[in-house]
Amino acid sequence: MGCFRCTGSSSKKSENIEQNNPNTFNSKTHKPDDRTPSDKAKVISNLVKRDSDVKVVVSKNDQLALDVKKLNLKDEVSEEGEANGRAKTFTFEELAAATGNFRSDCFLGEGGFGKVYKGYLQKVNEVVAIKQLDRNGLQGIREFVVEVLTLSLADHPNLVKLIGFCAEGDQRLLVYEYMPLGSLENHLHDLRPGAKVIDWNTRMKIAAGAARGLEYLHEKMKPPVIYRDLKCSNILLGEGYHPKLSDFGLAKVGPSGDKTHVSTRVMGTYGYCAPDYAMTGQLTFKSDIYSFGVVLLELITGRKAIDHSKPHSEQNLVAWARPLFRDRKKFSQMVDPMLQGHYPVRGLYQSLAIAAMCVQEQPNMRPVITDVVTALNYLASQKYDPQTQPNQNSQKRPSSHKMERGDDKRETSDNDGSERE
Repeated sequence: MGCFRCTGSSSKKSENIEQNNPNTFNSKTHKPDDRTPSDKAKVISNLVKRDSDVKVVVSKNDQLALDVKKLNLKDEVSEEGEANGRAKTFTFEELAAATGNFRSDCFLGEGGFGKVYKGYLQKVNEVVAIKQLDRNGLQGIREFVVEVLTLSLADHPNLVKLIGFCAEGDQRLLVYEYMPLGSLENHLHDLRPGAKVIDWNTRMKIAAGAARGLEYLHEKMKPPVIYRDLKCSNILLGEGYHPKLSDFGLAKVGPSGDKTHVSTRVMGTYGYCAPDYAMTGQLTFKSDIYSFGVVLLELITGRKAIDHSKPHSEQNLVAWARPLFRDRKKFSQMVDPMLQGHYPVRGLYQSLAIAAMCVQEQPNMRPVITDVVTALNYLASQKYDPQTQPNQNSQKRPSSHKMERGDDKRETSDNDGSERE
């Protein structure tokens, strides 16, 4: 079955701090893989043997196994866990058919990994999102392998589900569940004219859900994982604005035992990267906490992490916010004007307090993710009702019920997360 007419907003390419040189692969050096798809489906479940360089090995003739062995992934891949076999293998022919040979009307967006397409896979009877590796892009085969292995081990309602992958010759593709509402970035920063603005309750729901996904990576995964690429464009939204973290190509296994950090070259996205990590290359779980604080600030203020269209002193969101954190009288100046005063004062103060703690310059001053989850779960449970609670705007609301952010005009709405564009 070919692809039907697809719709969706394109996500802008990430501005990475340091570009990865993609790892190339020459398919001529290996024999073609003529096994059936059912044989290939055993790829991840065979990640149980140990190798001298990588303590995760798969069946010898499989392309993914060759990628794993070729790359020294002992810092990126679990040494103790073994994948559970949830990820299926697909042929390139199957994925091409699912997207109508990657037709332009199935195109959803583009990031560091490559282009993303919407498609229908008969094999699983499901609408899916398919990411195709751009061999000239910012991310390469290393990130592909890390993502497959990380998501094959993960199972949480706030992490995007990896349905399967294709590692055939020099083709590398990832198959995910389809998230119909796109990314948080689409709803905060790239709304189309006339689209509805997400309300306060929905923003807190998204923040709490994203925090729970991060908590799973830090506290529940064995061994724990540092996400390293938390940002608005990597938080995808399902029905009812249910958030899920996506794009795990930069994930790293966290420090264990008496180790306090993982030393690695600095990777991530400018504006979200913790300053201590950017300066030293020492990656910790608190690096993710800083990034989460930036996302929470974006949800509260409606501003971008980095916005070169603003005056110089306001281009960096954290630098702009820090002096305002010190004066409660200025908190109302920080809230997204698109909310038009529809927010709880107490909720605003509490959410800004959480954000301020997360973006502390000193990593040991930042909270652990479990405390962030507890606080945000409480905030998300305190529903704001614009019909019964006062509007916080001291100025008269525009009669058109429209405001401007940048060059676009958007309608505001008092939805509870159930309304859609």
